[in-house]
Amino acid sequence: MEKQHQIKRTLAQTDSIETICNLLGSSGHSTRSAFVGAVCGHFGFVDARGKAQTSGCIKALRELERGGHFVLPSARPRVSVEGRRPRRLGQPVEAPSGVPAQAEAVQELSLLQVETVDQMRLWNELMLSEHPQGAGPLVGAQMRYLIGSAHGWLGGLGFGAAALQLADRDRWMGWDATTRRQQLHRVVGMSRFLIRPSVACHNLASRVLGMVLRRLGGDFQTQYGYQPWLVESFVDSAHFAGTCYRAANWEAIGQTRGRGRQDRAHQKNKTVKAIYAYPLASDWRSRLGLPEPIGLPALTIAEGLEGNAWAAQEFAGAALGDERLSQRLVDSACTLAAMPGRAFSGAAQGDRAAVKGHYRLIDQAADSAVTLEAILAPHRQRTLQRMKAQATVLCIQDGSDLNYSGLAQCGGLGVIGSNQTGAQSRGLHLHSTLVVSTDGLPLGVLAAQCSAPIATAKNEPPGATPVPIEEKKTFAWIEGLRTCSQLAKELPTTRQICVMDREADFFELFDEQRQRARVDLLIRAQHDRCTGEALRLFESARQSPVQGRLNITVPRQSARAKKSKQKARAPRKQRCAAVALRYRRVDLPPPLAHKGKAPITLWVVHVRETAPPEDAKALEWFLLTTREITTVEQAQECLRWYCLRWRIEDWHRVLKSGCRVEALAHRSAERLQRAIAIHLVIAWRIMLMTLLGRECPGLPPDVLFSDLEIEVLEAYAKKKTASAQTTG
Repeated sequence: MEKQHQIKRTLAQTDSIETICNLLGSSGHSTRSAFVGAVCGHFGFVDARGKAQTSGCIKALRELERGGHFVLPSARPRVSVEGRRPRRLGQPVEAPSGVPAQAEAVQELSLLQVETVDQMRLWNELMLSEHPQGAGPLVGAQMRYLIGSAHGWLGGLGFGAAALQLADRDRWMGWDATTRRQQLHRVVGMSRFLIRPSVACHNLASRVLGMVLRRLGGDFQTQYGYQPWLVESFVDSAHFAGTCYRAANWEAIGQTRGRGRQDRAHQKNKTVKAIYAYPLASDWRSRLGLPEPIGLPALTIAEGLEGNAWAAQEFAGAALGDERLSQRLVDSACTLAAMPGRAFSGAAQGDRAAVKGHYRLIDQAADSAVTLEAILAPHRQRTLQRMKAQATVLCIQDGSDLNYSGLAQCGGLGVIGSNQTGAQSRGLHLHSTLVVSTDGLPLGVLAAQCSAPIATAKNEPPGATPVPIEEKKTFAWIEGLRTCSQLAKELPTTRQICVMDREADFFELFDEQRQRARVDLLIRAQHDRCTGEALRLFESARQSPVQGRLNITVPRQSARAKKSKQKARAPRKQRCAAVALRYRRVDLPPPLAHKGKAPITLWVVHVRETAPPEDAKALEWFLLTTREITTVEQAQECLRWYCLRWRIEDWHRVLKSGCRVEALAHRSAERLQRAIAIHLVIAWRIMLMTLLGRECPGLPPDVLFSDLEIEVLEAYAKKKTASAQTTG
């Protein structure tokens, strides 16, 4: 069976219905099953083994009968379910004993394919008693296994038909509706996977997954006459991390939308689950007639960042107009990264040739090919590759002012602020897009622009011509969104969420997203807008029903003295805030300047602290998103994503305090921008190294450090340990 028969689609055709009516009238079929067999024979509905596909045929015929197209022969009385289907053992399955702590030590670990009635009863008993989803029923072509051992039964697995439609899976595979209908039988769904709760055995789940995937194709061939090429499964990420799937080399490819197989009314009453996929054939795409993914291969987060290689990976090949300049860029980045925060002459440690080469790179003419964008281009490509390896990425946008008021002779700087006396601060405004994973690990700098702000009048005179959005400072947010939208074709399996602070709460940005609709927005609301209802945005969210309660960690905040236009800020201790969660859909009408446009449909997620400390202001957020929010899990996910917006603030801190970019001293804004571009990537790597050390303490040191650096760190650690012991 090369292609799956479209039984329902075929029988619903006008000429097919006429044929069925002729078959009903031409000969007397004594039973319904006999008539179904005749229909299968006429239309050629047989599976890979040559057997008639009676189940799918009778289902389609019943639907057509209910539609009034014909009347089928009477069906024979049903045999009771208990009389024809094995159910349960009637007693609990004996708990395994003496199971070792490591999977390698499990004795006689094996998989038993369920074939007999007794085996089916045993499998049902395990699932009904110990699996959250019970025993089924499974649908389509099915395969069941028991996990056996010398210690007793350890669990079981069940496979059935794949999901009919999954937006993220179908986008990852790249097939259209026609191909999906024809080839869906080549994808099998792992509907049940149980390691018994009483079994605590490290690596057992991933080991069992490897065992079953090695034999699943052959077992399908034996039983059904064809082999599946891809396996899918679902993980309730609210309760499970999916660690065993990743350990067994499954790939996370997206999320469900909370709909079950029979959810024809779009009620979405199921929990949202992560989708995992595993290819049973390495060339499954070509077998399905699908194109290979576009562009360069995906990269893991830490791949290519070794101590001696990272600079070449992130900067090599930059189109600077001269290959020698491109190589100098790599060498300069490597030197600066070894001693971030120091001037290049200090980091080079007396290497006069290196110092001369670096400043020759920086001190190019204003019209040179050595620009911020050209320097960042190789790193941007590597960032794109790291994005490809993720099911969802957060593209966090934000701006930060870089103060160069001390460079009196530097040309091309703009006005970034002024104090009470009117004295202006000079510098550059940096607007960037930092991409992070949903675990908070930075993937790279996707875009950055350094501009020299121009001082403008605070208030426009009455009747003044409105300034076009392209000439406003806020246009940088739209440009960042366009950058992400343009990359959507190169990231067919990766969902991009643009996360922004309150400065991005303006109508033109939402209207831009509506026109492109390839990237979702998640923005903290600043304006209490009209909603077309009696209540404005904030109050309508506050009065919507509470959907859940959760705790949010409010980070520590240091004190800040009054500076220029910045207000003084008191210190704040870290605390855990208990908040009420609400969400609802809102339709925001356009402002007067855009009164001819349609309202914007968004979802607002609202959290408010219920019992704040007496000396603290209650935490309250209004988050606007273009992503549909219909479940508490989706709302909580948006909150987790927005909490990761602080990653770009941390990156700015590394850039200013760790790399000390505001201490750079060059004679023009163009030269400053070139130096800043190199430090943007160095700051990203420092931040990634710090977070990987915290999140993955078991990561091998040679992933990020050279042999010499590891040797120095080991010597330093021994010295610190000896000093501590002496002091103690």
